[in-house]
Amino acid sequence: MPENTPELRPTHPLALAPVVAPAASVDGFAKQFLQNLNFDQGVTLSNSDVNDQYLALAYTVRDYLMARWFDDRAQQKAQQNKTVCYLSAEYLLGRQLDNNLLAARLTDIATEALAQCGIDIDDLRAVEIEPGLGNGGLGRLAACFVDSLATMSIPAIGYGIRYEYGIFRQAFADGQQIEQPDAWLRMGSPWDFAHPEAAQTISFAGTTETYDDGGVERTRWAPEWNVLAVPYNMMVPGYHNGRVNTLRLWRAVATNAFDLHTFNSGDYVESVRAQTFAENISKVLYPEDSTPQGKELRLQQQYFFVAASIADFIDNVLPDDFDIEKLPERVIFQLNDTHPVIGVPELMRVLVDEKKLEWDAAWAITQKCFAYTCHTLLPEALEVWSVDLLGRLLPRHLEIIYRINDEFLLEVRERFGDDEMLIRNMSIIGEHPYRSVRMAYLATVAGSKVNGVAELHSQLLRDNVLKDFAKMWPDKFTNVTNGVTPRRFLRLANPDLSALITEALGAGWTVDLERLRGLEALADDGDFRERFAAVKAANKRRFARVLEARGDQPLDDGHMLDVMIKRLHEYKRQTLKVLHIVSTYEGIVSGRLDVDTVQPRTFLFGAKAAPGYGMAKRIIHLINAVGEVVSGDERVQGKLKVLYPANYNVTLAEGIIPAADLSEQISLAGKEASGTGNMKLALNGALTIGTDDGANVEIRKLVGDDNFFLFGMSEPEVEALWAEGYRPADVYQGDERLRSAIDLIASGAFSDGDRTVFEPLVSNLLYEDRFMALADFASYLDAQERVDAAYADQDAWVRSAILNVARSGYFSSDRAMRDYLDRIWHATPVS
Repeated sequence: MPENTPELRPTHPLALAPVVAPAASVDGFAKQFLQNLNFDQGVTLSNSDVNDQYLALAYTVRDYLMARWFDDRAQQKAQQNKTVCYLSAEYLLGRQLDNNLLAARLTDIATEALAQCGIDIDDLRAVEIEPGLGNGGLGRLAACFVDSLATMSIPAIGYGIRYEYGIFRQAFADGQQIEQPDAWLRMGSPWDFAHPEAAQTISFAGTTETYDDGGVERTRWAPEWNVLAVPYNMMVPGYHNGRVNTLRLWRAVATNAFDLHTFNSGDYVESVRAQTFAENISKVLYPEDSTPQGKELRLQQQYFFVAASIADFIDNVLPDDFDIEKLPERVIFQLNDTHPVIGVPELMRVLVDEKKLEWDAAWAITQKCFAYTCHTLLPEALEVWSVDLLGRLLPRHLEIIYRINDEFLLEVRERFGDDEMLIRNMSIIGEHPYRSVRMAYLATVAGSKVNGVAELHSQLLRDNVLKDFAKMWPDKFTNVTNGVTPRRFLRLANPDLSALITEALGAGWTVDLERLRGLEALADDGDFRERFAAVKAANKRRFARVLEARGDQPLDDGHMLDVMIKRLHEYKRQTLKVLHIVSTYEGIVSGRLDVDTVQPRTFLFGAKAAPGYGMAKRIIHLINAVGEVVSGDERVQGKLKVLYPANYNVTLAEGIIPAADLSEQISLAGKEASGTGNMKLALNGALTIGTDDGANVEIRKLVGDDNFFLFGMSEPEVEALWAEGYRPADVYQGDERLRSAIDLIASGAFSDGDRTVFEPLVSNLLYEDRFMALADFASYLDAQERVDAAYADQDAWVRSAILNVARSGYFSSDRAMRDYLDRIWHATPVS
């Protein structure tokens, strides 16, 4: 620093001056935009390109949020309110520009200011690259929750990983999925701030040793290697309340990134080996883990971000003189699924080894500082780590887990006696098929509360998945049904419907979604139904333009838009949907169905399959193959069409959901935890065809049986059929429609006559069918016939669609946050 440049010490007038946001006027916004274009992008308006303009716009919006963000952080530091620390491996945020404009009341101002500069804001919207930091519902839920916490003025920090490459970019080659890198950072990221000065050192491997600490025997960890976790802060603005919370994502950086001596010796690759090794940790979301190296990298990722987050909160958020024994008064760490559960032994290590607390005191604190949300009912999705891997990578943590388990099993014996099988079943350490740590069990033992994410899911957790723990601690288990933010999934995604609702009910529904109940009376108003139908038609036209811009097939006028948009997994039963399409197609071409009686439909899929999930990839191939044949067959022209736009993400969802007529929620009963796509679609006026699974149960109860197409077995019926011996081949033999559909697939009709292409999928259905697509097929087709009949009466259909919107207010993420606050977190707003 030059000698004559003043350092901004805390006593300097500029350091003491409050940060003031730019004036919220059209002229002020335009001035700030042009300054950012000149001084941040280094260009004038006349020689700027659209990316320069987008970045300058983003910086301008960011400037308006900054003062509020600084003020909120100062308030929170002064008030010392309890903070919700949301630990999640995923945040599927969607594009940030429009959300931040909406929250800060800047949409109209920005639009007019840019118009004065000769710029169409829609051109800049199209430039933004969505950060693919999540895989599906888990990440989208986390994004909804941090939005609601900011809107409710609850002090909260979302902690996660700043993946360099997020969820892969999906493309199709000959109908098969191929994965491409999701380089979301290639054009810069204007919404986050790096803080390398606040980096945390995260250690791995090594050994442990005991030592004497003034007469007390203690343990210390001597790690073998470490990396730096560099925080990147993103602002999370509340809706129209001036509140701005923080999302803090960690990037891995080598502690010694470059070896100059090795470089000078000519070994250029080895000179940056440490940097490459370290950066792998935050390189990609969910690295393929079918190899030992992939499994180790996943565990590295999980420990990396929770250790950094816990250290950050203790070192940087709490005051220097904080009494660590009062930690539960200041924080609740919410474990969003099992990915962050390694945080339990990490907090114990910090309290016992670093803060020198006694074990019992540290454990009492830890049990009050964590709560666990379980997001699955599938046993294979309840994460386990081999003892060998965990002991090699995190030796001190394995020791702590062993002690937690030993003391827990003593409690089990005191409560239930020496029931050896029960003890084996409840042990955090699993013995079969290999010695492992069961992370869901660790989270349940350590958490102050355990919650499911829908009424049925929470009941099945208590009754089946974690039944022994629920018997031991019945008060520990609760339910919080998921929710979605109406700001993104109604205000932003469906502006025409939002305007119609606001005209009818006033503006308050955006933060009080139960006010949508006021639309019920308007469902019987012919004029309102007509305007509602016009909105749906306009949304279809808008989505058709989106497809056209992407180079996808067009959307046919007059078609019902039948959508299935969710992660590709066998339990979600995209296969059942394909069987319905093939059956309808086969019925028309064979003459079994009168083509004139078939309701024109466009079937639309949006889904990615995990790179290592072979069966899911075969299903994608089948969908695309069926779509190519059906959409190209003149015999069904004007009646059936199949669309599968590649790379389904939040941005594409915001086009699909407002346009959808029918929402496919067809998982096998007892397998879906909740779902959130079902909520978004109902909220936007799509009728649901679904099983009684996950949050479908609550949707059906709220919207009414007349406005929901129920089919399929109940969860008890599913269990009974498994118990008596389910034989899918018998179902196939007994149903002519099913047999014709499967035989058509097996014949090679959708694979240029090659019968081998889909043989693994056909055999899986006939001889395994783990998720009972064949068992529910007949019921599903019957329900689809009811759908056709209902859609033929457009006036009645629109009435049902309005009632779906009116009765979906319960599914706001704001309500979900209130439930968490009341039942689990007990945090209060910043005043």
